[in-house]
Amino acid sequence: MRIGIHYDTGFFPGGRSSRTSFDAEQVALDMKAIAGDLNCAAVRIVGGDLDRLTVAAGLAAAEGLEVWFSPMPCELDSDEMLAVFDDSAARAEALRRQSAGKVVLVLGCEVSLFGRGVLPGADAYARIARLSAPGPELFAEYPAIVRRLNAFLSRAAETARAKFAGPLTYASGPWEQIDWTAFDIVGVDAYRDRGNASTFDRQLDELFVHGKPVAVTEFGCCTYRGAAERGGNGWAIVTGHGENQRLDGDYVRDESEQVAYLRELLEIYQRHGVDIAFWFTFASWNRPHRRHPREDMDLASFGVVKVPSEPSPAGSPQWSPKAIFHGFAKIARELDAKRLS
Repeated sequence: MRIGIHYDTGFFPGGRSSRTSFDAEQVALDMKAIAGDLNCAAVRIVGGDLDRLTVAAGLAAAEGLEVWFSPMPCELDSDEMLAVFDDSAARAEALRRQSAGKVVLVLGCEVSLFGRGVLPGADAYARIARLSAPGPELFAEYPAIVRRLNAFLSRAAETARAKFAGPLTYASGPWEQIDWTAFDIVGVDAYRDRGNASTFDRQLDELFVHGKPVAVTEFGCCTYRGAAERGGNGWAIVTGHGENQRLDGDYVRDESEQVAYLRELLEIYQRHGVDIAFWFTFASWNRPHRRHPREDMDLASFGVVKVPSEPSPAGSPQWSPKAIFHGFAKIARELDAKRLS
């Protein structure tokens, strides 16, 4: 099995940016660290701005990384998303032809939440809330929701294949019930939490019935004690947004929580035969580390590095490593040695 990492270039759920600043020189330093220090096999580059995405993907390829080119349009309807995927396919194909490494095109992420027209809700946050506490109306409508989503993804794959000759996948939510016929790789955001721990193995087994390679497109946990039990919802301890972000209570910083979760989940994925798993994420750019615990947004970050509240000097990395940075690098070396032995 191989491990990679998710890298955010900025996406816009509810119209809010996950990354306001994007500097190509800084991204180049990040890619050097991902390839050289973290020993990553691949990087899944995600974002809603295709120019940023293209720059970061090119810098990753220059470091010899396998690139998973992952457009993530938010708050767009199906026709608008198809236009994004059409443009993305052309950009990914150009990179695939120019670089010696492998390029995979990922046609969106959890479209039922981040796109418009699949699940009801005014924006991504409303749709997440609706899915988190589904009522009888949503249960009754769900078969039609699944049909709409799969019809859209079939169109998206057809659109992309007209311009992109490499492998296609999609970063699905486990609730989405995807028809994988149109894709080369089964992709799922496979977070374990206290709600699915007893069924997690069975859910992973079900991914292999399609006879295709399986990629965990996201997994991870945040940086506070107890975050592992919340899995992918660990971020939901933040109130407000932008400069008004605060934690909703008192939490204990625990970087070892991430390291333990990484090891445990990789052991599970390896046992099931997962081909590659991507930790979410390299950095949470909108979750700065601060000294005061109630204002330390890095506690709600999945990142392997922490981002300072004030910019670092130009030409140096705009982050510092957490315990998981070193744990990740060690595990990556172990996996490499095992593959080569």
